[in-house]
Amino acid sequence: MTMNNPFNQQSPIPDIKKIIVVSSGKGGVGKSTIATNLALSLGQKYKVGLLDADIYGPSLPRLMGTLNQKPNINADGKIEPIQRYGLKLMSIGYLINEASAVVWRGPMLFKAIDQFLRDVKWAPLDVLVIDLPPGTGDIQLSLAQKVPLAGAIIVSTPQNIAFMDAKKSIDMFERVQVPILGLVENMSYMINPSTGDRMQLYPKGELDQFIESKNISKLGEIPFNPSISLSCEAGVPIVESNSKGIEAISFSHIAEKIALKLFSEENAAAPTL
Repeated sequence: MTMNNPFNQQSPIPDIKKIIVVSSGKGGVGKSTIATNLALSLGQKYKVGLLDADIYGPSLPRLMGTLNQKPNINADGKIEPIQRYGLKLMSIGYLINEASAVVWRGPMLFKAIDQFLRDVKWAPLDVLVIDLPPGTGDIQLSLAQKVPLAGAIIVSTPQNIAFMDAKKSIDMFERVQVPILGLVENMSYMINPSTGDRMQLYPKGELDQFIESKNISKLGEIPFNPSISLSCEAGVPIVESNSKGIEAISFSHIAEKIALKLFSEENAAAPTL
C-alpha cells in the first residue's frame, strides 16, 4: 500500500523566490522582534514581505507602527499588503480589532493561512519572511505542506528552560524536511553601561554544544537592551530607530548570513535594489 506524501501538495507562490520561517518552541523569547528586524535588515538589499502567521496572538501591527490600518482589495480581488519601511506586511491583526480574540478551530486556521499566502498581492518578492506562532502545531505543519520553504530560523534565549523547547522546533523541521538556516540567540548578553563589558543575564545552557552536534550554525547573538523593547512598543523597530547601534549591526550581520545561504547558488543573479 502506497501512502500519500503530504508534502507533494506543496505549490510555489508565483514571483516569490524564497520563503523562510522564524520559529521558537515557546513564547517570550523575542521571536517576533527578531523576525521583524531581520526582515527589515534583509529589506535593505532585497524585496521583502513579512507575514505574521500567529493568528491567535498577532503582534506585527504594533511592532511596525501600523495599528488600525486596513488593507485594500484590488481590482483582481487580491488583498493589497500594508507597506511600511519598504516591507510588504500582512497579519490577521489588520483585519480584526486588536482587543478581539480569534476563536477558531483548525480548518479556519488553515483557510486563513492559505488566503494570506495565495490571496495577498505579495509579488514580486525576493524573500517572504513568515513569523510563526510559538510551538510545533497546526500552522507550522500546514505551511510545510502548502509551500516549499527555503529554510527555518530558530530563536532561543541562552538558558536551558528556553532551549529545551527550541530543540522541539529543530526536531519538527528535520521531520518535515525543512532546512534549518541557523539559530539566533536572543538576549544573549547585556553591555554594562559603566564599563562596556558584557554581562551574562541568563545561565549558559547546552545550546552551543547541541547545535554544534547537529551541525547547525549560530547565526548571531542579539544583546539585551531595553531600547529594543521600547522601539517595538513605539512601532519603530531598532533597525530603523538606531541603525548605527550594536543591535542593528548584529541584525545586519545575521541578515547577510541568511542571504548568503539563500542565494549562494545564484550569486551572480542575487537581486539587489
